[in-house]
Amino acid sequence: MATLHSDGKVTVRVYANDHLPPHFHVVSPDAEALILIADLTVLRGRIDAATRRRVWGWIETNVSAIAAEWNRINPRFPIA
Repeated sequence: MATLHSDGKVTVRVYANDHLPPHFHVVSPDAEALILIADLTVLRGRIDAATRRRVWGWIETNVSAIAAEWNRINPRFPIA
């Protein structure tokens, strides 16, 4: 697991040996959401408005870094 960003109790993570489609996790004490790297839609779970406000700007600015980390720790399923 790679924690890419943390803002208080909210973290953005990519897990090694994870499943397709390429995604990352936004984890807070009350919820977890899987977000597609390709278009930043919620694949599974939920992300509440307060959590979204805390991390979404960072996510949008760093989506290429998120994709690079996915490729690094999930070499079986690289993002083209």
